[in-house]
Amino acid sequence: MGNLTASLVNVSISRSAAAKPVIEDLNLEITDGEILAVVGGSGRGKTTLLHALAGLLDVSEGEIRHFAAPGKKASGLVFQDALLLPWLSVRQNVRLGFRFKANRKALGNNASELDAKVTNLLKILGISELAGRKVNQLSGGQAQRVAIARTIVTEPKLLLLDEPFSALDAATRGGLQTWLKDLRAKLDLTIVIVTHDIDEALTVADRVLLLNEPGVAATSYAVSEAQNNNEGLKAEIISQLGYSI
Repeated sequence: MGNLTASLVNVSISRSAAAKPVIEDLNLEITDGEILAVVGGSGRGKTTLLHALAGLLDVSEGEIRHFAAPGKKASGLVFQDALLLPWLSVRQNVRLGFRFKANRKALGNNASELDAKVTNLLKILGISELAGRKVNQLSGGQAQRVAIARTIVTEPKLLLLDEPFSALDAATRGGLQTWLKDLRAKLDLTIVIVTHDIDEALTVADRVLLLNEPGVAATSYAVSEAQNNNEGLKAEIISQLGYSI
């Protein structure tokens, strides 16, 4: 096993003090460089888990540990909607992360260096030609790439994706799944992606985490690199979900 990016120790999360836990007694280790796909039926806590990892939600019990270097950003979250600012260009949207003092401190305050980071990242992500465009000139797939770039540019140790491709057509979604795996290799990213699409989970991930109902332990499955070896795994996950995905 490699080094850890984050770990959850006996984590339970409730939406209110009186409510039953959405996530109960979850133990999970996220390893440097892996892509972990999170699946589960409606209301099983997939987005809740992401928000807790992002620090947007407090846990009711247990502990979430991040292992980012001192002064570095532990995690960055990309929502299902791109949430780009329409009056800014693509370059300006990506550069937004530097407006926060903590990010400038971690990445450097030199404006020319920050601009160079944006330029280099747009090139790596294959969207350099979009730099000067406004949001209304982007396709859905292009907008999602820009949203991911805006988060990656701040160099979080853990990239969190909440159903980023669910609103896209099948062809665009397939292209972005391949793009995401290539991106992981180029930038040595660690990624947790929530998805309702089991095929997507088995395509992009090294491991799939199935969130069951509270009180039933979550199940983790290793994914084979050979896609034709995952049909049995797909059937197992579907049976566990009871087709409630």
